[in-house]
Amino acid sequence: MPTLKIALYPGDGIGVDVTAEAVRVLKALERPGELNFAFTTFDWGYSYYEKHGVCAPADLLDQLRPFDAMFLGAVGWPAKLADHVTLEPLIKIRQAFDQYACVRPAKLLPGVRSLLAGKGPADIDFVVIRENSEGEYLNNGGRFKVGTPDELAIQTAIHTRKGVERILKFGFELARSRKAKNHLTMITKSNAQKYAFVLWDEILEEMKPLYPDITTDKQHVDAACMNFVRWPEKFDVVVASNLFGDLLTDLGGMIAGGLGLAPSSNINPERKFPSLFEPVHGSAPDIAGQGICNPVAAILSAAMMLDWLNLREEAKRIRTAVEKTLAAGAGTPDLGGKLTTSGLTDAILVNLKV
Repeated sequence: MPTLKIALYPGDGIGVDVTAEAVRVLKALERPGELNFAFTTFDWGYSYYEKHGVCAPADLLDQLRPFDAMFLGAVGWPAKLADHVTLEPLIKIRQAFDQYACVRPAKLLPGVRSLLAGKGPADIDFVVIRENSEGEYLNNGGRFKVGTPDELAIQTAIHTRKGVERILKFGFELARSRKAKNHLTMITKSNAQKYAFVLWDEILEEMKPLYPDITTDKQHVDAACMNFVRWPEKFDVVVASNLFGDLLTDLGGMIAGGLGLAPSSNINPERKFPSLFEPVHGSAPDIAGQGICNPVAAILSAAMMLDWLNLREEAKRIRTAVEKTLAAGAGTPDLGGKLTTSGLTDAILVNLKV
């Protein structure tokens, strides 16, 4: 197997900390002559902004295109720079590289306590598929008469038939491959938005006959938030628009033990462009560099990257090591444990080598 080229975009805050831990785990899997990783680190983010006035160079896409995959730590330093500025390079990457399937599992692992009373690992194991290329996060609109009493802001979401069809297709096929409940839930809000989400509703009805082995339902986003909390066991694969998926996955991460455990991927299913892998959590500048953040979300995101690179056995080894470590009671402070960031990775590495 040739050396795999991985672009590292540690970003800001604890993004730098957890990226280093994910790299430690990946390097532990290397086998000279059989499996090797070539990491290239890009110093984009707030520190880059301080020097250059932008968070990433104009040619960032050209720099990233040759890589087999990208790994992001986290971006943002809200006290110093507005979030929409630090997020701009990430959104540009997602859209330009057509990473339209954002995959975010919510799985409660043994040894981890959920915030939901009476719910265990058998109850919380679902995946949210977030449409990642259009919808509410397109830069489509503007502000007018800025600074006057008549100031106006318009931001228009765009939902296309192509975009909805392909994300539902991705969701149906994932539900089939998981072989769990063989169920897909589509998130809508067609009772209030009769153009955009009626289109989603209609396309779901058109596609259902193509997947007779998959049962479906649709839920308004407000009802889905409630149902994530009261009966998470009823969910398997959830497909949502860009904004709704973003909101639901934070909730899913929390009920599965916390955002420090929640991995994600931004996939270009056709493999025309490199895909990007990142923990769901933010940059948490207030605890950056203190050695107390949880590296598991980043490490599990690395496992998702290996799955995508067809290194499924190596990905399975990482997940197994993480599960054994957490089941034994090891954890950082967010999990009620006393280990440092690197200490938890050390414990995972021990189980990785067993």
